[in-house]
Amino acid sequence: MSEGLTLVTGFPRLVAKLIVRELLLASEGPVALLVRSHYLDDARRFVETLDAGERVTLLEGDVTSIDLGLAGREYLALAARVARIFHAAQSTAEGAEVARVRALNVQGTHEVLEFARAARAQGASPRLVACSSTLVAGDHEGLVREGELAFGQAFRSEVERSLHQAERMLRAAMTELQVTVLRPSIVVGHSVTGEVDLFDGPYLFVLLLLSSPVDITLPLPARGEIPLNLVPVDYVARAAVALGRHPDAAGKTYHLVDPHPLSARRVFEHVAQAAGRRLPRAVLPTNLTRMLLRTPGLERFARSPRAFVDRLGTRAVFPADAARAVLEPLGIACPPFEGYAGVLVEYARRKLASRRTRPDAIAPQPEVDDPLA
Repeated sequence: MSEGLTLVTGFPRLVAKLIVRELLLASEGPVALLVRSHYLDDARRFVETLDAGERVTLLEGDVTSIDLGLAGREYLALAARVARIFHAAQSTAEGAEVARVRALNVQGTHEVLEFARAARAQGASPRLVACSSTLVAGDHEGLVREGELAFGQAFRSEVERSLHQAERMLRAAMTELQVTVLRPSIVVGHSVTGEVDLFDGPYLFVLLLLSSPVDITLPLPARGEIPLNLVPVDYVARAAVALGRHPDAAGKTYHLVDPHPLSARRVFEHVAQAAGRRLPRAVLPTNLTRMLLRTPGLERFARSPRAFVDRLGTRAVFPADAARAVLEPLGIACPPFEGYAGVLVEYARRKLASRRTRPDAIAPQPEVDDPLA
């Protein structure tokens, strides 16, 4: 059991909540959750569900602010106690305000690194486990090894660009701090409950399938044979805590991916089957797919769907040998998509049904420190 304090950023993102739960299950020491002021009530309700006694405390602050938005004395006292930092505050939502994306991904990472340096100056030696993303590969096609970052890639959005910049900062800090970088692929809902923060990425096809007439078959985008690498959020949280506890993980980057990803076609076949819909054998050219995704109202539910379609045309492979070497002996593995596709669809179905009876049920989703308009 760790005696030092663990700081978690990113509330109310689901991955941050699940990391807190995993820390408690792992019998870690006290946990402090950094929470922006307008989420404090939500955070209090969340802590009440944990039955954790005094082990979880809330800190009113902001990861994008100087000194994490804390008073000077509070900041230094926290720095002197911290043993581990899980930095889960980031934005991967396409279509979000550019300034807020950069604030979360770049400024937030800078402030967390500064806090880790302050902790070292106070005599602490914290481990920093930071969430990045395979989106740092941009438009690169081919093999992307754990630890590689520069391929001459271009970036198709500020999300990709800012995540890449944040990871550069983290990797540069590895020479002075104990930093572990995690790169999950496309994160989807909980593999058991289906819960998800926001309907983004592959959920645009889930929502199209669920909201279309039963007798209409929806086309796949072009290059449907390309692997679509998805990971459930609960796997990411379990892996994050396990790697944060591993003594040799500092200074390394780990891919959190499905080692046997299905093709985009197979993914959407499973989704269609769970939704009771049919998919055609043919595919649409990418430009026609983009036209389809201009369906009125779709972007209320799924952010910037055309950005996701562009990524479906990029063939990249993310081996996870280092991550699997640590996680598999602990019994932590990414479940196959076909085993949880149904719960993802059912969760989306319930949300759509709630939307029809209560107009604010889906749009907008919670801000999740991942700025949603």
